Amino acid sequence: MTTAPVTTAPRPAAPGTSRRLDLLSGPAAAAAMTDASVVVIPTGSIEHHGAHLPLATDLIMAEEVAAAAVDRAVAAGVDAWLLPALTYTKSDEHHWAPGTMWITAETLMSTLVDLGRSLETLGAKRVLFFNGHGGNVAPLATALRELRRRFGLQTFASHVSVPVGDAADADEHGMPIHAGHGETSLMLHLRPELVDMSLAVRAVPEHLTSTPRIGFHSTPVAFGWLSNDFGPTGVIGDPTGATAALGAQVFEENVAGAAESLAQIARFSPLPPEPTS
Repeated sequence: MTTAPVTTAPRPAAPGTSRRLDLLSGPAAAAAMTDASVVVIPTGSIEHHGAHLPLATDLIMAEEVAAAAVDRAVAAGVDAWLLPALTYTKSDEHHWAPGTMWITAETLMSTLVDLGRSLETLGAKRVLFFNGHGGNVAPLATALRELRRRFGLQTFASHVSVPVGDAADADEHGMPIHAGHGETSLMLHLRPELVDMSLAVRAVPEHLTSTPRIGFHSTPVAFGWLSNDFGPTGVIGDPTGATAALGAQVFEENVAGAAESLAQIARFSPLPPEPTS
């Protein structure tokens, strides 16, 4: 008696997975690479975010925005591909807090260089590190040139943007640095089950407004800081008025911006176009 073969219908791809490069075979991944392909690597962190947010906040934000942006860019004709996120990164500003899992700047740089070497072997030409953690900004900026010089890659970095200014966080005095209004709103949209607003506390270092040339953003003077320099909570901002509605708006703005960035990265060249005859 002959038994008919069992056939199983293919499972539909989950949102954000249809362009996962790591779900292809090695040969298929290499064959997919063209000069216009953009490989996206989210960079997050596992670190203290006060009592009201999960340790994976920065990782979740980077992964979710990157996956949605890749899908949107691909729908618009961009050859974008997503790799799994770099999870453990430079979070030593929260070294004092239980649950923070951090590596040194030297370890992060070595890891980024090794990834660049691997991307060169794959045949990739363009890579975007899509970052959700402020402590990675400076290391990534250094790594972009290192990978460009060593492996000839076109290298880019972009970052999750949360509201800064009077429009969305007037009570934060332009200092929504960590676990504040914008991040908490975004998490209320993305993972509301992981947010405990009953534990959200306002922790804005208002005294810093008396030295306006010294600050966190585009002030003339930067300074080194640890998150417990400003108090025991590790929060720098005011999450108490965060809303899922604002989070949905922030998410859409980030996805739209990142998708447009991918379109421009795919056609970017540092050289001017050759003159036409």
